[in-house]
Amino acid sequence: MPSSSTLITIAEIEARRPGARPSGQDAPPQGVALFALGFRPLYLLAALFAALGVPLWIAQFAGLLPGPAWLPAMLWHGHEMVFGFAIAVIAGFLFTAGQNWTGLPTPKGWKLAVICLLWVAARVANYAAPPLVAMVLDAAFLLSVMVPLGSVLWRSRNTRNLFVLAILTAFLVANSLFHLSLPGRLPFDPLTPLHFAIFVVVMLESVIAGRVVPMFTANVIRGVRQWRNEQLDALAIGATGAALLLVLGNAGAGLTAAACAVAAALQATRLAGWNPWATRGNPLLWILHLSYAWIPVGLLLLAFAALGKLPQSAGLHALTIGSMGGLIIGMMTRTALGHTGRLLAAGRAETAMFVLVQLAAVLRVAPVLFEGLPWMPFVTAASVCWSAAFALYFATYAPKLIAPRVDGRPG
Repeated sequence: MPSSSTLITIAEIEARRPGARPSGQDAPPQGVALFALGFRPLYLLAALFAALGVPLWIAQFAGLLPGPAWLPAMLWHGHEMVFGFAIAVIAGFLFTAGQNWTGLPTPKGWKLAVICLLWVAARVANYAAPPLVAMVLDAAFLLSVMVPLGSVLWRSRNTRNLFVLAILTAFLVANSLFHLSLPGRLPFDPLTPLHFAIFVVVMLESVIAGRVVPMFTANVIRGVRQWRNEQLDALAIGATGAALLLVLGNAGAGLTAAACAVAAALQATRLAGWNPWATRGNPLLWILHLSYAWIPVGLLLLAFAALGKLPQSAGLHALTIGSMGGLIIGMMTRTALGHTGRLLAAGRAETAMFVLVQLAAVLRVAPVLFEGLPWMPFVTAASVCWSAAFALYFATYAPKLIAPRVDGRPG
């Protein structure tokens, strides 16, 4: 049983390198393993929703489809990309990681299927049901993740990783406040809890990616030169948290801009120490470095937004599409390959996915940065790139995630 000092890292949920199949097994295992482990159905649902959700928002925004009666198209889009898409990926990761951290089983089989149905019902409700129904279903899904995850962590005395429950609680509270603010029950802007949830994801990326991205790089590129410093890491994470809180609280323009600029510089320095250029020949690595680079870019854009030089959406989309979207598709690919018993190697399909997500980020931010660029064509092009990336993931990985592991191991 893992000790309570086990670190929370994405590396912990990567499978061992594929080995020989069990004795006497000459052919790959047959059958359906879709609900064998959390990452399988939740990654597929997230990818499918990412591919369909953004075009659906564009259609609403263009007046081609009706949006939710109680929720403007822009708010629906923001809510669903965070509390629908991103949360599904996080839940799939945590179920898979939790089993590795503790040695105890997380939901699978019919229990996992019910959890997935809750997620689907919440997505339908956020489009077609009253806000309180949507809020209850969103909460039910998050609780269905928190309860079994908390149980295995507590029973295994893996107290170090209990903080993931605090993160999920933050999402639960933010989502509930978002829904309660919409009909005017609470006197604040629904964008505040939405932005808070985005910033929680950014902080999670800063902590976890900061641990594993340089480690993945050093493991694959033998002899790579890297520079890392624990004090710099702590300063970068702390400065980022402080800057995002100032943005969230609409603090003074000068103070917010300065804090964002300092955090951007620290994050960029931190990333430079990981030697991103050395990863240029390995897509599974460069997607992580390039996606992380959007964090300092997003912070810098938020600094300009605080001074009134740019709309805040430029920084928010750098953080969501560029960083969140890029890191998610990079890790969805990496963990899916490892946990289905395959080699950690990217082919043409994976490279195309990574390029498309990064192109989507550039296209989405460009018309906000440069006056004169037509907004709707650029946003539409960005949505096409985003949707194509996740549709390609779904088409490429559905057969892998539905089938049993190729090495015959459970999971």
